[in-house]
Amino acid sequence: MRIEPGASEPPGAPAAGQGPGDGGEPGASALPAIAPADSLAGRRVLVLISGSIAAVKLPQLVSALVARGAEVRCALTPSAARLVSPVALACLSRQACCLDEDQWSHREPRPLHIALAEWAEVVLLAPLSATTLARWVHGLADGLVASILQACEAPVLAAPAMNTAMWDSAAVRRNRELLHAQERVLVVPPEPGLLACDRRGDGRMADPLRLLLGLESLLLRGWRRDWSGRRLLVSAGPTREFLDPARCLTNPSTGRMGVMLAQAALLRGARVDLVHGPLRVETALLGGLDLHPVLTAAEMEPRLRRLQEGADAIAMAAAVADHRRAVVAADKAPKDQLQQALASGWEPVPDLLADLVARRPPGQLILGFAAHSGEVLSQARAKFARKGCDLLFANPIDQPGTGFAAEANAGWLLGPGGLVERIEPASKLAVAHRLLDALAGLASQAASGSGSDPAAGSGDTGRVSSR
Repeated sequence: MRIEPGASEPPGAPAAGQGPGDGGEPGASALPAIAPADSLAGRRVLVLISGSIAAVKLPQLVSALVARGAEVRCALTPSAARLVSPVALACLSRQACCLDEDQWSHREPRPLHIALAEWAEVVLLAPLSATTLARWVHGLADGLVASILQACEAPVLAAPAMNTAMWDSAAVRRNRELLHAQERVLVVPPEPGLLACDRRGDGRMADPLRLLLGLESLLLRGWRRDWSGRRLLVSAGPTREFLDPARCLTNPSTGRMGVMLAQAALLRGARVDLVHGPLRVETALLGGLDLHPVLTAAEMEPRLRRLQEGADAIAMAAAVADHRRAVVAADKAPKDQLQQALASGWEPVPDLLADLVARRPPGQLILGFAAHSGEVLSQARAKFARKGCDLLFANPIDQPGTGFAAEANAGWLLGPGGLVERIEPASKLAVAHRLLDALAGLASQAASGSGSDPAAGSGDTGRVSSR
Protein backbone atom coordinates (compact mmCIF):
# COMPACT_ATOMS: atom_id res chain seq x y z
CA MET A 1 0.00 0.00 0.00
CA ARG A 2 1.63 3.20 -1.16
CA ILE A 3 0.52 6.56 0.22
CA GLU A 4 0.79 9.41 -2.27
CA PRO A 5 0.31 13.01 -1.22
CA GLY A 6 -2.65 14.61 -2.99
CA ALA A 7 -3.58 18.12 -3.90
CA SER A 8 -4.06 20.38 -0.93
CA GLU A 9 -7.29 21.83 -2.30
CA PRO A 10 -10.45 20.00 -3.33
CA PRO A 11 -11.35 19.83 -7.03
CA GLY A 12 -12.74 23.11 -8.28
CA ALA A 13 -11.55 25.14 -5.28
CA PRO A 14 -10.60 28.77 -5.98
CA ALA A 15 -6.98 29.82 -5.84
CA ALA A 16 -5.70 31.17 -2.55
CA GLY A 17 -7.12 34.57 -1.76
CA GLN A 18 -9.84 34.30 -4.38
CA GLY A 19 -13.51 33.59 -3.86
CA PRO A 20 -16.21 32.74 -6.36
CA GLY A 21 -18.12 35.66 -7.77
CA ASP A 22 -15.42 38.29 -7.26
CA GLY A 23 -16.47 41.66 -8.57
CA GLY A 24 -20.20 41.13 -7.93
CA GLU A 25 -22.37 44.18 -7.45
CA PRO A 26 -23.51 44.34 -3.80
CA GLY A 27 -26.70 46.10 -4.76
CA ALA A 28 -27.94 43.25 -6.94
CA SER A 29 -31.27 41.78 -5.86
CA ALA A 30 -30.53 38.14 -6.70
CA LEU A 31 -27.79 35.72 -5.81
CA PRO A 32 -26.63 33.06 -8.27
CA ALA A 33 -28.42 29.74 -7.82
CA ILE A 34 -25.22 27.74 -7.44
CA ALA A 35 -25.03 24.69 -5.23
CA PRO A 36 -22.08 25.25 -2.87
CA ALA A 37 -19.32 22.66 -2.99
CA ASP A 38 -19.23 20.23 -0.09
CA SER A 39 -16.35 21.26 2.14
CA LEU A 40 -15.43 17.59 2.66
CA ALA A 41 -15.36 16.65 -1.04
CA GLY A 42 -11.88 15.71 -2.21
CA ARG A 43 -10.32 16.21 1.22
CA ARG A 44 -7.99 13.62 2.74
CA VAL A 45 -9.32 12.42 6.09
CA LEU A 46 -7.32 10.02 8.24
CA VAL A 47 -9.51 8.19 10.76
CA LEU A 48 -7.72 6.84 13.85
CA ILE A 49 -9.72 4.47 16.05
CA SER A 50 -8.73 3.45 19.58
CA GLY A 51 -10.15 0.92 22.02
CA SER A 52 -13.56 2.04 23.24
CA ILE A 53 -16.92 0.41 22.57
CA ALA A 54 -17.87 3.62 20.75
CA ALA A 55 -15.65 2.33 17.93
CA VAL A 56 -18.70 0.45 16.64
CA LYS A 57 -20.08 3.82 15.44
CA LEU A 58 -17.12 4.54 13.19
CA PRO A 59 -18.16 2.48 10.15
CA GLN A 60 -21.25 4.69 9.86
CA LEU A 61 -19.08 7.80 10.01
CA VAL A 62 -16.55 6.47 7.47
CA SER A 63 -19.40 5.64 5.11
CA ALA A 64 -20.81 9.17 5.48
CA LEU A 65 -17.40 10.72 4.73
CA VAL A 66 -16.99 8.64 1.56
CA ALA A 67 -20.54 9.47 0.46
CA ARG A 68 -19.66 13.17 0.69
CA GLY A 69 -16.61 12.71 -1.53
CA ALA A 70 -13.81 12.57 1.03
CA GLU A 71 -10.78 10.33 0.61
CA VAL A 72 -10.64 8.23 3.78
CA ARG A 73 -7.97 5.99 5.29
CA CYS A 74 -8.33 4.18 8.61
CA ALA A 75 -5.83 2.99 11.23
CA LEU A 76 -6.75 0.99 14.32
CA THR A 77 -5.13 0.18 17.64
CA PRO A 78 -5.09 -3.53 18.57
CA SER A 79 -7.92 -2.97 21.07
CA ALA A 80 -10.03 -1.19 18.45
CA ALA A 81 -9.50 -4.07 15.99
CA ARG A 82 -11.21 -6.35 18.51
CA LEU A 83 -14.29 -4.12 18.53
CA VAL A 84 -14.76 -3.12 14.90
CA SER A 85 -13.89 -5.11 11.78
CA PRO A 86 -10.89 -3.86 9.78
CA VAL A 87 -12.44 -5.64 6.79
CA ALA A 88 -15.63 -3.60 7.13
CA LEU A 89 -13.66 -0.35 7.39
CA ALA A 90 -11.59 -1.29 4.34
CA CYS A 91 -14.74 -1.95 2.33
CA LEU A 92 -16.45 1.26 3.44
CA SER A 93 -13.38 3.47 2.91
CA ARG A 94 -12.32 1.74 -0.35
CA GLN A 95 -8.80 1.65 1.11
CA ALA A 96 -6.78 -0.90 3.05
CA CYS A 97 -7.25 -0.59 6.82
CA CYS A 98 -3.93 -0.17 8.65
CA LEU A 99 -3.00 -2.12 11.79
CA ASP A 100 0.07 -2.30 14.03
CA GLU A 101 1.49 -5.22 12.07
CA ASP A 102 1.51 -3.07 8.92
CA GLN A 103 3.71 -0.37 10.43
CA TRP A 104 7.02 -1.98 9.52
CA SER A 105 6.61 -3.94 6.31
CA HIS A 106 8.98 -4.81 3.51
CA ARG A 107 6.13 -3.89 1.14
CA GLU A 108 6.17 -0.24 2.29
CA PRO A 109 8.75 2.08 0.68
CA ARG A 110 8.44 4.51 3.63
CA PRO A 111 7.55 4.11 7.32
CA LEU A 112 3.78 3.79 7.31
CA HIS A 113 3.14 6.16 10.22
CA ILE A 114 5.11 8.91 8.43
CA ALA A 115 3.39 8.31 5.10
CA LEU A 116 -0.08 8.42 6.66
CA ALA A 117 0.74 11.46 8.80
CA GLU A 118 1.96 13.39 5.76
CA TRP A 119 -0.95 12.25 3.58
CA ALA A 120 -3.68 13.54 5.91
CA GLU A 121 -5.20 16.99 5.54
CA VAL A 122 -7.23 16.43 8.69
CA VAL A 123 -7.28 13.66 11.30
CA LEU A 124 -10.27 12.27 13.18
CA LEU A 125 -9.35 10.45 16.38
CA ALA A 126 -12.54 8.73 17.50
CA PRO A 127 -13.10 7.30 19.93
CA LEU A 128 -10.18 8.58 21.99
CA SER A 129 -9.67 6.15 24.87
CA ALA A 130 -7.95 6.96 28.17
CA THR A 131 -4.95 4.83 27.15
CA THR A 132 -4.49 6.49 23.77
CA LEU A 133 -4.93 9.92 25.39
CA ALA A 134 -2.15 9.18 27.87
CA ARG A 135 0.19 7.90 25.17
CA TRP A 136 -0.48 10.92 22.99
CA VAL A 137 0.01 13.73 25.51
CA HIS A 138 3.12 12.10 27.02
CA GLY A 139 4.85 11.58 23.68
CA LEU A 140 4.74 7.78 23.47
CA ALA A 141 4.92 6.19 20.02
CA ASP A 142 4.52 2.49 20.72
CA GLY A 143 2.21 1.43 17.92
CA LEU A 144 0.91 2.71 14.61
CA VAL A 145 -1.79 5.09 15.90
CA ALA A 146 0.46 6.46 18.65
CA SER A 147 3.28 6.99 16.15
CA ILE A 148 0.96 8.79 13.70
CA LEU A 149 -0.17 11.18 16.43
CA GLN A 150 3.41 12.11 17.26
CA ALA A 151 4.38 12.57 13.60
CA CYS A 152 1.23 14.30 12.40
CA GLU A 153 1.25 18.04 11.61
CA ALA A 154 -2.35 18.16 10.34
CA PRO A 155 -5.21 19.41 12.54
CA VAL A 156 -6.80 16.72 14.71
CA LEU A 157 -10.41 16.38 15.81
CA ALA A 158 -10.46 14.28 18.99
CA ALA A 159 -13.62 12.66 20.39
CA PRO A 160 -13.01 11.08 23.81
CA ALA A 161 -15.18 8.21 25.02
CA MET A 162 -14.88 6.32 28.29
CA ASN A 163 -16.59 5.44 31.56
CA THR A 164 -17.70 8.45 33.64
CA ALA A 165 -15.38 7.59 36.55
CA MET A 166 -12.44 7.29 34.14
CA TRP A 167 -13.33 10.62 32.50
CA ASP A 168 -13.46 12.32 35.91
CA SER A 169 -10.35 10.66 37.33
CA ALA A 170 -7.47 12.90 38.38
CA ALA A 171 -5.03 11.38 35.90
CA VAL A 172 -7.37 11.74 32.93
CA ARG A 173 -8.22 15.30 33.95
CA ARG A 174 -4.51 16.16 33.93
CA ASN A 175 -4.12 14.55 30.52
CA ARG A 176 -7.15 16.44 29.22
CA GLU A 177 -5.50 19.70 30.25
CA LEU A 178 -2.36 18.73 28.37
CA LEU A 179 -4.44 17.86 25.32
CA HIS A 180 -6.29 21.19 25.34
CA ALA A 181 -2.94 22.98 25.50
CA GLN A 182 -1.80 21.42 22.23
CA GLU A 183 -2.01 23.36 19.01
CA ARG A 184 -3.87 21.91 16.03
CA VAL A 185 -6.20 19.90 18.28
CA LEU A 186 -9.96 20.44 18.52
CA VAL A 187 -11.69 18.36 21.18
CA VAL A 188 -15.38 17.47 21.00
CA PRO A 189 -16.14 16.46 24.61
CA PRO A 190 -18.21 13.38 25.41
CA GLU A 191 -21.92 13.75 26.03
CA PRO A 192 -24.01 12.55 28.97
CA GLY A 193 -26.12 9.45 28.53
CA LEU A 194 -26.36 5.72 29.10
CA LEU A 195 -22.93 4.08 28.82
CA ALA A 196 -22.08 0.51 27.84
CA CYS A 197 -21.40 -0.24 31.53
CA ASP A 198 -25.06 0.72 32.32
CA ARG A 199 -23.95 3.86 34.10
CA ARG A 200 -25.47 7.21 33.21
CA GLY A 201 -23.19 10.20 33.00
CA ASP A 202 -20.56 11.93 30.87
CA GLY A 203 -18.53 9.62 28.66
CA ARG A 204 -20.58 8.88 25.53
CA MET A 205 -18.69 9.80 22.36
CA ALA A 206 -20.25 12.76 20.59
CA ASP A 207 -22.65 11.75 17.85
CA PRO A 208 -21.11 11.14 14.39
CA LEU A 209 -23.12 14.08 12.99
CA ARG A 210 -21.36 16.43 15.39
CA LEU A 211 -18.01 14.91 14.44
CA LEU A 212 -18.75 15.60 10.78
CA LEU A 213 -19.45 19.23 11.73
CA GLY A 214 -16.16 19.31 13.61
CA LEU A 215 -14.23 18.04 10.59
CA GLU A 216 -15.91 20.61 8.35
CA SER A 217 -15.05 23.34 10.84
CA LEU A 218 -11.41 22.31 10.95
CA LEU A 219 -11.25 22.52 7.16
CA LEU A 220 -13.15 25.82 7.05
CA ARG A 221 -11.61 27.67 9.98
CA GLY A 222 -8.83 25.59 11.53
CA TRP A 223 -8.51 24.59 15.16
CA ARG A 224 -8.61 28.04 16.76
CA ARG A 225 -10.88 28.53 19.79
CA ASP A 226 -11.25 32.29 19.52
CA TRP A 227 -14.61 32.25 21.33
CA SER A 228 -13.22 30.65 24.49
CA GLY A 229 -14.46 32.39 27.62
CA ARG A 230 -17.39 34.01 25.78
CA ARG A 231 -21.08 33.24 26.03
CA LEU A 232 -23.31 33.38 22.96
CA LEU A 233 -27.10 33.53 23.10
CA VAL A 234 -28.78 32.24 19.94
CA SER A 235 -32.45 32.13 19.01
CA ALA A 236 -33.58 29.70 16.33
CA GLY A 237 -36.60 28.16 14.68
CA PRO A 238 -40.13 29.44 14.20
CA THR A 239 -42.71 30.43 16.76
CA ARG A 240 -46.30 29.23 16.67
CA GLU A 241 -49.07 31.72 17.42
CA PHE A 242 -52.30 29.85 18.02
CA LEU A 243 -55.71 30.79 16.71
CA ASP A 244 -57.33 27.94 18.62
CA PRO A 245 -56.18 24.55 19.93
CA ALA A 246 -55.93 23.15 16.37
CA ARG A 247 -54.59 26.03 14.24
CA CYS A 248 -51.65 28.40 14.40
CA LEU A 249 -49.76 31.07 12.46
CA THR A 250 -46.16 29.99 11.80
CA ASN A 251 -43.56 29.80 9.00
CA PRO A 252 -41.32 27.24 7.21
CA SER A 253 -38.20 27.88 9.31
CA THR A 254 -36.45 24.67 10.41
CA GLY A 255 -34.00 26.40 12.77
CA ARG A 256 -30.94 24.96 10.99
CA MET A 257 -29.19 28.32 10.51
CA GLY A 258 -29.45 29.12 14.22
CA VAL A 259 -28.34 25.62 15.20
CA MET A 260 -25.31 25.87 12.89
CA LEU A 261 -24.41 29.20 14.50
CA ALA A 262 -24.66 27.60 17.92
CA GLN A 263 -22.57 24.55 16.99
CA ALA A 264 -19.93 26.64 15.20
CA ALA A 265 -19.55 28.85 18.28
CA LEU A 266 -19.37 25.77 20.51
CA LEU A 267 -16.55 24.34 18.39
CA ARG A 268 -14.73 27.67 18.70
CA GLY A 269 -14.89 27.53 22.51
CA ALA A 270 -18.05 29.46 23.39
CA ARG A 271 -20.67 28.55 25.95
CA VAL A 272 -23.93 28.62 23.99
CA ASP A 273 -27.55 29.09 25.07
CA LEU A 274 -30.04 28.14 22.35
CA VAL A 275 -33.57 29.50 22.77
CA HIS A 276 -35.58 27.73 20.11
CA GLY A 277 -39.05 27.20 18.78
CA PRO A 278 -40.10 23.88 17.21
CA LEU A 279 -37.02 22.65 15.33
CA ARG A 280 -36.77 20.36 12.31
CA VAL A 281 -33.12 19.35 12.58
CA GLU A 282 -31.43 16.14 13.66
CA THR A 283 -31.55 15.83 17.45
CA ALA A 284 -27.84 14.97 17.47
CA LEU A 285 -27.06 18.53 16.30
CA LEU A 286 -28.27 19.88 19.64
CA GLY A 287 -25.56 18.07 21.63
CA GLY A 288 -23.36 20.25 23.83
CA LEU A 289 -25.77 23.21 23.80
CA ASP A 290 -27.75 24.67 26.71
CA LEU A 291 -31.27 24.27 25.35
CA HIS A 292 -34.28 26.46 26.16
CA PRO A 293 -37.31 25.28 24.14
CA VAL A 294 -40.28 27.61 23.68
CA LEU A 295 -43.38 27.60 21.50
CA THR A 296 -44.67 31.16 21.19
CA ALA A 297 -43.15 34.64 21.06
CA ALA A 298 -44.67 35.29 24.49
CA GLU A 299 -42.59 32.39 25.84
CA MET A 300 -39.45 33.39 23.92
CA GLU A 301 -39.37 37.02 25.08
CA PRO A 302 -38.85 36.48 28.85
CA ARG A 303 -36.39 33.64 28.20
CA LEU A 304 -34.26 35.90 26.02
CA ARG A 305 -34.41 38.71 28.56
CA ARG A 306 -33.32 36.40 31.37
CA LEU A 307 -30.36 35.01 29.40
CA GLN A 308 -29.30 38.34 27.90
CA GLU A 309 -27.58 39.51 31.06
CA GLY A 310 -24.82 36.88 30.91
CA ALA A 311 -24.26 36.94 27.14
CA ASP A 312 -21.30 38.54 25.39
CA ALA A 313 -23.14 38.41 22.07
CA ILE A 314 -26.62 37.56 20.77
CA ALA A 315 -27.60 36.10 17.40
CA MET A 316 -31.33 36.48 16.71
CA ALA A 317 -31.82 33.84 14.02
CA ALA A 318 -35.35 32.84 15.10
CA ALA A 319 -38.17 33.40 12.62
CA VAL A 320 -40.65 34.96 15.03
CA ALA A 321 -44.23 35.25 13.76
CA ASP A 322 -45.32 38.83 13.02
CA HIS A 323 -48.82 38.64 14.50
CA ARG A 324 -50.72 36.72 17.15
CA ARG A 325 -54.23 36.50 18.48
CA ALA A 326 -55.15 38.98 21.19
CA VAL A 327 -57.18 36.16 22.72
CA VAL A 328 -56.65 32.50 21.78
CA ALA A 329 -59.96 30.68 21.38
CA ALA A 330 -60.51 27.92 23.89
CA ASP A 331 -62.29 25.70 21.33
CA LYS A 332 -61.60 24.85 17.72
CA ALA A 333 -63.55 27.15 15.41
CA PRO A 334 -65.91 25.30 13.05
CA LYS A 335 -64.75 25.31 9.45
CA ASP A 336 -67.70 27.42 8.28
CA GLN A 337 -66.79 30.10 10.85
CA LEU A 338 -63.04 30.10 10.21
CA GLN A 339 -62.98 32.94 7.67
CA GLN A 340 -64.87 35.20 10.07
CA ALA A 341 -62.56 34.21 12.94
CA LEU A 342 -59.49 35.10 10.89
CA ALA A 343 -60.78 38.52 9.87
CA SER A 344 -60.09 40.24 13.18
CA GLY A 345 -58.63 39.82 16.63
CA TRP A 346 -54.92 39.97 15.65
CA GLU A 347 -52.20 42.05 17.30
CA PRO A 348 -48.55 42.58 16.33
CA VAL A 349 -45.96 40.46 18.11
CA PRO A 350 -43.51 42.64 20.08
CA ASP A 351 -40.22 43.30 18.32
CA LEU A 352 -37.91 40.95 20.24
CA LEU A 353 -34.75 42.12 18.48
CA ALA A 354 -35.45 45.81 19.17
CA ASP A 355 -36.25 44.95 22.79
CA LEU A 356 -32.89 43.23 23.26
CA VAL A 357 -31.06 46.14 21.62
CA ALA A 358 -32.77 48.61 23.96
CA ARG A 359 -31.99 46.53 27.06
CA ARG A 360 -28.46 45.40 26.29
CA PRO A 361 -25.61 46.08 28.71
CA PRO A 362 -22.49 47.94 27.55
CA GLY A 363 -20.23 45.92 25.27
CA GLN A 364 -22.83 43.33 24.24
CA LEU A 365 -22.94 42.69 20.48
CA ILE A 366 -26.16 41.80 18.67
CA LEU A 367 -26.53 40.15 15.27
CA GLY A 368 -29.96 40.39 13.67
CA PHE A 369 -31.43 38.36 10.83
CA ALA A 370 -33.81 39.36 8.05
CA ALA A 371 -35.52 37.00 5.61
CA HIS A 372 -36.84 38.82 2.54
CA SER A 373 -38.04 38.20 -0.97
CA GLY A 374 -37.65 40.44 -3.99
CA GLU A 375 -35.10 43.25 -3.68
CA VAL A 376 -33.43 42.19 -0.45
CA LEU A 377 -30.70 44.73 0.06
CA SER A 378 -32.82 47.90 0.19
CA GLN A 379 -35.19 46.23 2.66
CA ALA A 380 -32.21 45.07 4.72
CA ARG A 381 -30.69 48.55 4.85
CA ALA A 382 -33.95 50.00 6.13
CA LYS A 383 -34.30 47.28 8.75
CA PHE A 384 -30.67 47.66 9.88
CA ALA A 385 -31.15 51.40 10.38
CA ARG A 386 -34.41 50.80 12.25
CA LYS A 387 -33.32 47.98 14.56
CA GLY A 388 -30.07 49.40 15.92
CA CYS A 389 -28.22 46.05 16.04
CA ASP A 390 -24.48 45.84 15.36
CA LEU A 391 -24.74 43.48 12.39
CA LEU A 392 -27.61 42.28 10.22
CA PHE A 393 -27.58 39.23 7.97
CA ALA A 394 -30.27 39.44 5.28
CA ASN A 395 -31.00 36.39 3.17
CA PRO A 396 -33.36 35.90 0.23
CA ILE A 397 -36.06 33.29 0.75
CA ASP A 398 -37.13 33.19 -2.91
CA GLN A 399 -33.85 31.90 -4.35
CA PRO A 400 -33.52 28.16 -5.03
CA GLY A 401 -31.26 26.17 -2.75
CA THR A 402 -30.98 28.71 0.07
CA GLY A 403 -33.07 29.98 2.96
CA PHE A 404 -35.83 28.05 4.68
CA ALA A 405 -35.35 24.26 4.90
CA ALA A 406 -32.19 24.36 2.73
CA GLU A 407 -28.73 23.07 3.59
CA ALA A 408 -27.15 26.24 2.18
CA ASN A 409 -27.59 29.95 2.70
CA ALA A 410 -26.54 33.21 1.10
CA GLY A 411 -27.25 36.89 1.50
CA TRP A 412 -25.78 40.18 2.64
CA LEU A 413 -24.08 41.14 5.87
CA LEU A 414 -24.57 44.75 6.93
CA GLY A 415 -22.41 46.35 9.58
CA PRO A 416 -21.09 49.64 10.95
CA GLY A 417 -19.50 52.24 8.73
CA GLY A 418 -21.58 51.27 5.71
CA LEU A 419 -20.28 47.71 5.51
CA VAL A 420 -22.17 45.65 2.96
CA GLU A 421 -20.71 42.21 2.35
CA ARG A 422 -22.25 39.73 -0.01
CA ILE A 423 -22.14 36.19 1.36
CA GLU A 424 -22.00 33.81 -1.57
CA PRO A 425 -23.95 30.51 -1.47
CA ALA A 426 -22.29 28.21 1.05
CA SER A 427 -23.26 25.64 3.64
CA LYS A 428 -25.05 27.07 6.64
CA LEU A 429 -22.07 26.01 8.75
CA ALA A 430 -19.72 28.06 6.56
CA VAL A 431 -22.07 31.05 6.73
CA ALA A 432 -22.26 30.63 10.51
CA HIS A 433 -18.48 30.79 10.79
CA ARG A 434 -18.40 33.94 8.67
CA LEU A 435 -20.97 35.61 10.93
CA LEU A 436 -19.00 34.58 14.03
CA ASP A 437 -15.89 36.05 12.41
CA ALA A 438 -17.72 39.34 11.99
CA LEU A 439 -18.91 39.38 15.60
CA ALA A 440 -15.41 38.51 16.83
CA GLY A 441 -13.99 41.26 14.64
CA LEU A 442 -16.29 43.84 16.20
CA ALA A 443 -15.39 42.62 19.68
CA SER A 444 -11.67 42.94 18.91
CA GLN A 445 -12.23 46.38 17.40
CA ALA A 446 -14.08 47.52 20.53
CA ALA A 447 -11.37 46.11 22.80
CA SER A 448 -8.57 47.82 20.89
CA GLY A 449 -10.45 51.03 20.20
CA SER A 450 -9.50 50.78 16.52
CA GLY A 451 -11.74 51.58 13.60
CA SER A 452 -10.89 48.47 11.61
CA ASP A 453 -13.34 46.63 9.41
CA PRO A 454 -15.04 43.78 11.31
CA ALA A 455 -14.58 41.63 8.21
CA ALA A 456 -10.79 41.97 8.31
CA GLY A 457 -8.68 38.96 9.15
CA SER A 458 -11.57 36.53 8.90
CA GLY A 459 -10.22 34.36 6.10
CA ASP A 460 -11.94 33.45 2.84
CA THR A 461 -15.22 31.54 2.71
CA GLY A 462 -16.04 32.29 -0.90
CA ARG A 463 -17.44 35.77 -0.37
CA VAL A 464 -17.38 39.20 -1.95
CA SER A 465 -16.98 42.27 0.26
CA SER A 466 -17.93 45.74 -0.93
CA ARG A 467 -18.03 48.97 0.99
